[in-house]
Amino acid sequence: MSPVLLIVCAVVLGAGTFAFRFAGPALRAKVELNARAEKLMATAAVVLLAALVATSALIEGAEFAGYARPAGVLVGGVLAWRKAPFVVVVLAAAATAAGLRLLGVP
Repeated sequence: MSPVLLIVCAVVLGAGTFAFRFAGPALRAKVELNARAEKLMATAAVVLLAALVATSALIEGAEFAGYARPAGVLVGGVLAWRKAPFVVVVLAAAATAAGLRLLGVP
């Protein structure tokens, strides 16, 4: 891929991302959604995020990622749920996964 094409792609992607981000607040005042649709969208966002976390934690390539990574994610999730500081969440999750791998857990 040529550098010019890469720059053009990055600019187009950035403009598209900005347009999507701008469209939300701009259309929010013009489009009325009923309460059920708003609740469904909020639930869908949580489900989508949970699916992303699950696939990232459990699968590497096309195979199971092992037990250390999901354990680290679990520790991080519990600490985030308990409203621990972000640095503590990240460090505890990484330390858990690294410690388990150090002990030989895949």
